This record gives sequence, structure tokens and C-alpha cells, in this order.
Amino acid sequence: MKELARSLRRNQTDAEQVMWGRLRNRQMLGCKFRRQQVIGSYIADFLCMEPKIIIELDGSQHWEQQEYDEQRSRYLQSVGYRVLRFWNNEVLQETEAVLEAIRLAVIDLSPHPSPLPEGEGVGPTF
Repeated sequence: MKELARSLRRNQTDAEQVMWGRLRNRQMLGCKFRRQQVIGSYIADFLCMEPKIIIELDGSQHWEQQEYDEQRSRYLQSVGYRVLRFWNNEVLQETEAVLEAIRLAVIDLSPHPSPLPEGEGVGPTF
């Protein structure tokens, strides 16, 4: 499986190249994304461990394998990931809209800062 993931990293689709160019080096709200990561018996296109998001880019071959993709998404969700799916043409033609959807998911799943201890940061105490 690891060798297949390496091969997929070396042979990215155009959509994967565009997406990786925008996700790598913590460009998305400081989150570290990895590409072609093995999870169980599947390989996720893009994975961010914190928050637990997987981004899948689907080409035309996915029309014929929708049941497989649904099973795969259920498994990934069962191990704690939120799966976002985009068509390759969306990534290539509507890149900013796709990135905004990812940004909103990252914000939604990111842990919120803990509240200040009582009495701190609330102004003067009399």
C-alpha cells in the first residue's frame, strides 16, 4: 500500500497538482496537509490530522464506482475523519470556491480556544 501511495504522489492528476499547490506548507490556516496517505486499506488524496479532514478529488472514473466511494467514505468517517469530495473539474475551474469550502470545514472542525479563567480578561474588578 505504501508503494502505491508513493506512486500516486509521483503521478498526480492536474487537479491534485493544483490542490497540493494550495494546501502544502501550511497555507490553509496553518494546517499541515499530507497527500496520498494510507488509512486502513484506503489511500486518502489529502489528509489533515488536526483537524481530522480528508479531501478526495474525483475524476470521471468515480461515476462507475460510487458505491465503493460511499463505502470508503463511511470507513473514513468511522475512524473520525470528515470527508470532503470535489470533482476534478471543480478544482480546476472553481479553485477559490473549493478552497473556501475547505477553509470553512477547517474552521468548523478546529478546536475552539478554551475560555479564560473566571475573573481574567473581563475588565476591571471593583
